[in-house]
Amino acid sequence: MQIDHPEPADKSRAARLEARLSVEQKAVLQQAALLSGRTLSEFVVASAQEAAARVIREHEAIRLNRAEQIAFVTALLDPPAPNERLRQAAAAYRQQMGF
Repeated sequence: MQIDHPEPADKSRAARLEARLSVEQKAVLQQAALLSGRTLSEFVVASAQEAAARVIREHEAIRLNRAEQIAFVTALLDPPAPNERLRQAAAAYRQQMGF
């Protein structure tokens, strides 16, 4: 499938996307576009953008089971004392930053 548009006045929509698909896939997309009252291009772009946003949200979210939630909150509320290596790293950072 190739999505062609005339040169838009709005340059933010000047990028192109091409995809090869089967006759059956194109027919399904055309039917869905028709049912949603959109052109095929509008439907494909909107659907791809929605799917991309969903994938990004899923990868940015942190999901913890109950035990992991408790461990996380406990670490925030009652963190362990810094060990020697962390104290050395903090001292080196302060020295480099001039603190």
